[in-house]
Amino acid sequence: MAGDGEGNVLVVFARSPEAGRVKTRLARSVGDEVAAALYAAFVRDLRDRFAAAPFAVRWAVAPPGDGFAERFGLAPDTVVPQRGDDLGARMHDSIARMLGDGFARCAIVGSDMPQLALDTVRQAFVALEHADVVLGPAQDGGYYLIAARAAPDVFSGVAWGTATVLDATLARAAALGLATELLEPGFDVDVEQDLERLRALLGEPRARAAMPATAAALAKIPT
Repeated sequence: MAGDGEGNVLVVFARSPEAGRVKTRLARSVGDEVAAALYAAFVRDLRDRFAAAPFAVRWAVAPPGDGFAERFGLAPDTVVPQRGDDLGARMHDSIARMLGDGFARCAIVGSDMPQLALDTVRQAFVALEHADVVLGPAQDGGYYLIAARAAPDVFSGVAWGTATVLDATLARAAALGLATELLEPGFDVDVEQDLERLRALLGEPRARAAMPATAAALAKIPT
């Protein structure tokens, strides 16, 4: 199936978890240090989950050369720099680079959704058997995943960081005649309200087992 095999690659967009440089909206509520520690926990949980992935995994880091691979115990050849002036340009560049490296299908996710399941990514690759672009809608109007089998020009004119990101991307895809498919909705952890969603999710034993670092970091944040 397309969900497995050597032709698939997942690119995780990430940043070095330095206070004041990550989760800045969340930091307004919990402070820079706490937000950075929580973000580092997200990365550790995703790293451990993706270590068992049936597809290749790359970490696209901004800024490059900041010791990200060493900090999280990743093979240096799995960490690549993000390139581009805005998020859309960086995603387009990543997809083009991965396809240029010989992969047939590329999915991109952020590192602020520690609950992201391997099976969700596999579903995206399977959907690419009949869709040109696959999107995972986020509750804030954006998307937590995009997958494609070509480097689509669906990022132009998108107002990043707004509630119109998903709709604008779908409209752009439609204008280009691209077939799209949506996955189940999910949520990124960007603001204080998202912490409550995460706490509720971690009330389930299976979720705590899947996100031990996140559960430990979140337990240190007062409710």
